[in-house]
This record gives sequence, C-alpha cells and structure tokens, in this order.
Amino acid sequence: MKKIISIILALTLCIGACFAFASCGAKGKTLEQVKEAGKLVIATSPDFPPFENLVKNEVVGIEIDIIKRVCQELDVELVIEQMDFDSVLVGIQAAKYDCAVSGITRDADREKNMLFTTPYYNAAQCIVVKAGSSIKGAADLEGKTVSVQTGTTAEDYCLDAKITTKGFTANADAKNALTTGKVDAWVVDNCTAAKLVEANDGLVILEEYFTEEPYAFAFAFGSETLVEAIDAIVKDMIESGEMEQIFANHGEAYVAP
Repeated sequence: MKKIISIILALTLCIGACFAFASCGAKGKTLEQVKEAGKLVIATSPDFPPFENLVKNEVVGIEIDIIKRVCQELDVELVIEQMDFDSVLVGIQAAKYDCAVSGITRDADREKNMLFTTPYYNAAQCIVVKAGSSIKGAADLEGKTVSVQTGTTAEDYCLDAKITTKGFTANADAKNALTTGKVDAWVVDNCTAAKLVEANDGLVILEEYFTEEPYAFAFAFGSETLVEAIDAIVKDMIESGEMEQIFANHGEAYVAP
C-alpha cells in the first residue's frame, strides 16, 4: 500500500513539475503566427481614460485607436479582452494574450519579465488632492495615506518612497477614496487624472509631477518579430504626425518620449 502511495505521489510531483515547466516556457506569438491567426488579441483594463475606457460597453481611447491602426497595417482583426490591470500584466507574461495595451510604463523591472515596443509617449504621475489640502507637493506626502491603482508604477513609486498606500483595482475607486476622505491624496497618470477630475470640482491636480515615465505596449518573450513589426508601424505614425493627431482627437497634447 505504501509503495502504491509513493508511486502516486511521485507521479503527482512529476505532472506538477511538467505543468510548471510548460507555464514557465510559455512563448508569445510571432508575427507570422498572428498573421496566420488573422487576429491580434490584446489585454486591457478599460478604466484609464483617455487611453482606454468603456463608452456604451465599447472600449475606446488613445491606445485603442493606435492599436486599431496597427491591426490595419498588419491586416488582422483586433480582439479586445478586458480585465483588471494586475491581470493584464500576469496574462501577458504567461502568453495568454498577444499584446498588453493598458497605459503600461516600460521600466527595468518589467523588462525582466516581458518584451516592450519602443516607448511611444512620455507620461507623468501626478498628485491629486482635495481643494484646500495642506499637501502642495511630493514632500508633503510623508505621514499621509495615498490611493493608487494596484499593479501600477504609481503604487511602486509610493511604496519605494515609504508612503502609506491603499490599493484599488480600478482608478475610479482610487479617486473615490480621496473624495470620501479615506485617503489624503491620489497618485495617477496626469492625463487620466485630468479626465477623472473633470466631474469633481472639489479635486485639484498639483503642478509638481511625482515622476515621469514612458508608455509602451507589452508582449510575452518569444514575440520579438511581432514587436519589431509593431515598432515600425508606431514609428511611422509618430514621424507622419498621425500619433499627434490621435492624441488631439481625444483633446490631449502629445508628448514624444
């Protein structure tokens, strides 16, 4: 009986190891594979206006317009999968999707786990407070509590700076934590802050940026040829002025990386 149990345990461990190996060895799609499939499947968290958000159950925004243009050039269909931002990053590392399009900052830590296009835009993290707040800049956040979207660089920067944070899966919830007095400030991308603050007269965006960072599209390792192809398309969009026009269409100024 003990021998049978030992064999079963050994088989279980072996199967588990095989699954773990297969997961670790997951490879992203090549350009040829995407073209053969006839579609580009992207992962996004549509709570990040003006880059991506939901309007009448349709995902729209700056990055969606960019990736639609990319799909036209590749002659493939765009398929959009919606999820929380944390799941976007985990899903792309596991090669569950072809591309992550979700206001993603390219940095050294993330480059260890995924591929990136060349940055297409230079964003900034800003601080949002209630009107009349004593917080006037980053130095005033010491001893305060700040809301952030989980999995974002805003969260990373605040934690690195030893600032007490409250994480939320959606930026709208992070904003509501500030308006309801649960936190003292909210750190978020400057363009997104401007869009979400429009409907809240009692909120103020501070002039001092918390940090600046480049946005890019992310892929699983193994997608090098797909990244190269999309890089070339995006570069042409920037050089032709099409990128600037897309931002203008959404009422935003384009800041080249």
